[in-house]
Amino acid sequence: MNILIVEDEDEIAQLIKLYLEKEGFSCETCRDGNTGLQLFRDRQPDLIVLDLMLPGLDGLEVCARIRQQPGSKDPYILMLTAKGEEIDRIIGLSTGADDYMVKPFSPRELVARVRALLRRSLRHSAQSQVYRTPHFTVDLDQRTALRQTGEQEIGGQAVGLLDLTPLEFDLLATFMSYPGRVWNRTQLVERLWGEDFFGDERVVDSHIARLRKKIEPDPSHPSFVKTVIGVGYRFEDD
Repeated sequence: MNILIVEDEDEIAQLIKLYLEKEGFSCETCRDGNTGLQLFRDRQPDLIVLDLMLPGLDGLEVCARIRQQPGSKDPYILMLTAKGEEIDRIIGLSTGADDYMVKPFSPRELVARVRALLRRSLRHSAQSQVYRTPHFTVDLDQRTALRQTGEQEIGGQAVGLLDLTPLEFDLLATFMSYPGRVWNRTQLVERLWGEDFFGDERVVDSHIARLRKKIEPDPSHPSFVKTVIGVGYRFEDD
């Protein structure tokens, strides 16, 4: 597994690199956002440890640009920052980060979070199953999601193969595995991240918002992934 560390404080970057390499990961470091983006394109890492406050492009912008690049490998992103306020966590997660840590942090905890994120792909790759509903087909073995063409369109076009990130795919597959079931945040976190997840459960909300933009005819009035107020989310496709 290859990890890119984008951190402008060299001492912190080298400490993270030391602990991760002890666990068998291959690591590369850089100290600014523009270089981080270039290394992402060139190296296609499995995971990025991304500082929020960077020279040039900050971590939020780097994260957003990575998530906007179609066809590229979609890495897990663990965001680091010295800011601990709730609003900073929400902003970081809304741009597409998968987890969030506040400095100062324990290097051992960071390693545990990295392992928890990377285990997600291993956990799901062992499955082989196809889920079908009237509008969608998800193949867990091929890791493909299709939306059947029909009277409902997204962006003026009928949709075939959906361009989903790994987490969006797993989220849609989870919903389709039990259509009509209401899932709360804790259940979705345990399903997608595992019981050893350390982050903010509201990361679920931002990824559901991104999924809705890709599968809903009108994301502001969702037809498929519906909010159950005070409880969680439910997938319906009748």
